[in-house]
Amino acid sequence: MTIDKGWLDEMEARIPHGEARTRFAPSPTGYMHVGNLRTALYTWLIARHNGGKFILRIEDTDQGRLVADAVDVIYATMRRCGLTWDEGPDVGGPVGPYIQTERRDLYGKYAQLLIEKGCAYRCFCTEERLEELHKDDPNAKYDRHCLSLSPEEIQAKLDAGEPYVIRQKIPEGSTTFHDAVYGDITVDNAELDDQILIKSDGLPTYNFANVVDDHLMGITHVVRGAEYLSSAPKYNLLYEAFGWEVPTYIHCASVMFNDPATGTVRKMSKRHGDPSYQDLVEQGYLSQAVVNYVALLGWAPHGDIAEQEFFTMDELVRAFEIEGISKSPSAFDMDKLNYFNAAYLRNLTPEEFAREAQPWIRQTVKNPAYDTAAIAALLQARCEKLSDIPEKVDFFDALPDYDVELFTNKKSKTNGEVSLEMLKQAYPVLEGLGCWSQDAIHDGLVGLAETLSVKNATLMWPVRIAAAGKAVTPGGAVEICRILGKDETLRRIKLGMEKLQ
Repeated sequence: MTIDKGWLDEMEARIPHGEARTRFAPSPTGYMHVGNLRTALYTWLIARHNGGKFILRIEDTDQGRLVADAVDVIYATMRRCGLTWDEGPDVGGPVGPYIQTERRDLYGKYAQLLIEKGCAYRCFCTEERLEELHKDDPNAKYDRHCLSLSPEEIQAKLDAGEPYVIRQKIPEGSTTFHDAVYGDITVDNAELDDQILIKSDGLPTYNFANVVDDHLMGITHVVRGAEYLSSAPKYNLLYEAFGWEVPTYIHCASVMFNDPATGTVRKMSKRHGDPSYQDLVEQGYLSQAVVNYVALLGWAPHGDIAEQEFFTMDELVRAFEIEGISKSPSAFDMDKLNYFNAAYLRNLTPEEFAREAQPWIRQTVKNPAYDTAAIAALLQARCEKLSDIPEKVDFFDALPDYDVELFTNKKSKTNGEVSLEMLKQAYPVLEGLGCWSQDAIHDGLVGLAETLSVKNATLMWPVRIAAAGKAVTPGGAVEICRILGKDETLRRIKLGMEKLQ
């Protein structure tokens, strides 16, 4: 079979030129881990910084590892992180389709073209033979057994219906490729294996499909993890075999993980249970905080903004330059992420924070009579992540069975006896309030403290302990009593007096 030159010319004519074009090409095999999110973010930023196009491509050729609904998760994650795409499976574009399995017919044609050029060959070796080859050395290269087959032998095997793969024929010599981060790298071709391009089921391998799709989609910049540096020479050889222009390679150093459980630093890995983006959201982190922090995992701004930590997406687009990407691994640190997330939570408007906090509040505050917006107002300055909330506010629904020792506080000058007296004095004052507002509660209690000639804290401490049953609460006695309501506040103060008697 000879490839139709007219078809090849037609495919070339579709390729957009004259603009930066980047792509994020995830496999729908589960949630997006932090390294993938960083790759997507850097790829998006390069396109936006250069006024180009960002393409989303789904690489689903590894059919054995596909996860149901994973494509929807990819879409939702990208949108939630603000990584909008110009072309993709759901929006179309000039070089679709954008799902690899929908492009499967063209990969075989390009592999056939490589066979015609003498840069690839059919391999009919059985699994048993390959297992025997690797028995003593699992990393042994393929021995090129099928490279010596004559045209007649190949045709006979094809006529007999023998299954085969198509392998890349690695030439002699060396390959030098350029990476925007690591510079020029030269590899002895003798170290490279004749990798499989087309599997026996007709689907391409990841490495081959990437090269073909990147060319046909006009991709100018390819961002990927440094673990793919070893594959770059093979990519280069494929580009050269086809006579195609090589895109700009941008390999990013690994994201390491400061493991709080062991105190060690290791490569971030899903196998170790390290958090994915979805995990972080479920743990109460804001997408904006995660994206901001991830942007700085291996990239740093230059010039006047070299010390800047917090960026809006527009600011990142303006600031992001490839030259700022580091060769050194970066460490993902949960404490640092907490710092970013706390700052983002503080920066929300009260209304925005209330919306974010509402489902977390309702995990432990089930009583619809309690105003979640009022509770949220107590929390905004007092939590690093939204998942801190449920434990902080569980006392609203149910007063804990607390120890009377909580009433003793040296700083507030209270003990059991003083606290009992304060509650006895506070009860009638609160009971007599005609308006149960924050101002009325505040003025009533402050006025009582003045009448009793005690510091405000001496009165407020036992009232808050009786109302919440906790030593540490979001908000003070006045705010908590106002949210609890008059009847519940008086009931809890009475219980506090009973504990102290």
